[in-house]
Amino acid sequence: MGEHAHHHAVRRSYDTVAEEYVKRLHDELAGKPLDRALLAALLEQTEPGAVVADLGCGPGHIAAHLVAGGARTVGIDLSEGMVESGRQRFPGVEFRIGDLLRIPADAGEFGAAVALYSLIHLSPDELPRAVAEVARVVRPTGMFLIAFHIGEALRHLDEWWGHQVDIDFHFHAPEQVAALLESSGFTVEMCMERRNYPHEADTRRAYLLARRV
Repeated sequence: MGEHAHHHAVRRSYDTVAEEYVKRLHDELAGKPLDRALLAALLEQTEPGAVVADLGCGPGHIAAHLVAGGARTVGIDLSEGMVESGRQRFPGVEFRIGDLLRIPADAGEFGAAVALYSLIHLSPDELPRAVAEVARVVRPTGMFLIAFHIGEALRHLDEWWGHQVDIDFHFHAPEQVAALLESSGFTVEMCMERRNYPHEADTRRAYLLARRV
């Protein structure tokens, strides 16, 4: 499947499940203390007044959490359905429709960025281009927080919450992602792993916090 077809399938799948996604996951951060702590650490190290990008923002709940923490936030997502839901629920967040391989932002526009479980829809071959795009839009000294599932697996869904979809979930190796960040203009300052919480899918998860050089 070519890049265009692959990304179209991801977009269409998230458009399909957008309403159900909001119902099930709109308050997921309430049950993720580590995520909240890392987001707070990112904000503490971000220049006051700088814009923080939520890359692959879904319906915008993480971007809204950042706004509640005092940040100016731009949420960017491939899915029009997700973005429309976010615009309706979170007027304090600016939303843009865009692909992580072609981020709709100017060079150095953001003081920091987060990508929580959005890189999982990119194949290993696509990761270098995506990370290069993040390096382009995050200004020097800006922080970048990533979370993803650990491993080399590729999981495909044809059905999700009772809806027909066509979507791949790529697992990644933390050491490979860290090396890619280092070669793309970031210094990795933290890498940690955790097991899933009881309400999550049974996978190990990695978090990397990096600083733009």
